[in-house]
Amino acid sequence: MKVDAFDFDLPREVIAERPASPRDAARLLRVRKDGLEDLIVRDLPGLLEPGDLMVFNDTRVIPARLKGRRGTAGIEVTLHMAEGDDCWRAFARPAKKLSAGDHLVFAPEFSAEVAEKGEAGEVVLRFDRGGIALMAALERFGTMPLPPYIKRPAGADARDREDYQTVYAREPGAVAAPTAGLHFTTDLLEALDRRGVGRVTLTLHVGAGTFLPVKADDTRDHKMHAERGHVAADAAARINATKAAGGRIVAVGTTSLRLLESAATEDGRMQTFDGLTDIFITPGYRFRMVDLLLTNFHLPRSTLFMLVSALAGLDRMKAAYAHAVTSGYRFYSYGDASLLERAEDPQ
Repeated sequence: MKVDAFDFDLPREVIAERPASPRDAARLLRVRKDGLEDLIVRDLPGLLEPGDLMVFNDTRVIPARLKGRRGTAGIEVTLHMAEGDDCWRAFARPAKKLSAGDHLVFAPEFSAEVAEKGEAGEVVLRFDRGGIALMAALERFGTMPLPPYIKRPAGADARDREDYQTVYAREPGAVAAPTAGLHFTTDLLEALDRRGVGRVTLTLHVGAGTFLPVKADDTRDHKMHAERGHVAADAAARINATKAAGGRIVAVGTTSLRLLESAATEDGRMQTFDGLTDIFITPGYRFRMVDLLLTNFHLPRSTLFMLVSALAGLDRMKAAYAHAVTSGYRFYSYGDASLLERAEDPQ
């Protein structure tokens, strides 16, 4: 499909700079086959049925943005995927002057070597430490990798350390938050439990590639960045049991959906998964696992708007987004949410 088909007008002022407080006070647009409904996230338990299963991504965002120096020149890197205990792929700025073997210093006793230089500003960095020690150094010297459309002149601040993390985050490794999950509070999770809605977690470490624009004119020519995911055996078993009992699978966020669809078999059964996925979902895709999706509002011409259009229908999503803009919904990572029903024949 032509990428232009996924374009729409979006005023700059609708982009959220801070999240709603409390988190579950964010607005929720319910997008159904028979129309739209304006609600709030706290209404979610009443929109689901006992026996439904919500699938959460428990990845934890690391402070993946580092500022340092190569000699006397300043450099900024954003880590986006682990390659080993002490080795990460990263986007560097400016990248043109970097070469393999260059030494980057981020603090007096914290540095990395450019092990490899790739394309489009990407490098592979080998740090002077790995594992827990590297995570500790990132916590001390790094900042949260906020999306480029959130404007902070001085970068992410102390408040973002809490705001840009889900309350159930557990597995460190993401460099972008699974933003639909940012709306959940302990109270909301308990309300879902009381409703009889099940919960299960998987892990997809969201990469910075999620923010890269689609530069191709046709979706067939766009290459997705790979991300590392894991689905455990007990999670796969619960998902299969839910489907067998007639319950619905509710993906919390596009990251959960992408991993669910990556791990699903052709006949709609969930299997374990441990590896990389670069799945790219566009209209015409046949969904094998997900019935409902809770997600935020996405960029025009983005892979994520293509994904939601594949699930609910392009015309329906354009109408929903037009309604959201005129009704004052807040967009993107810190914005409001939508609950999308899968259309059997998306239009």
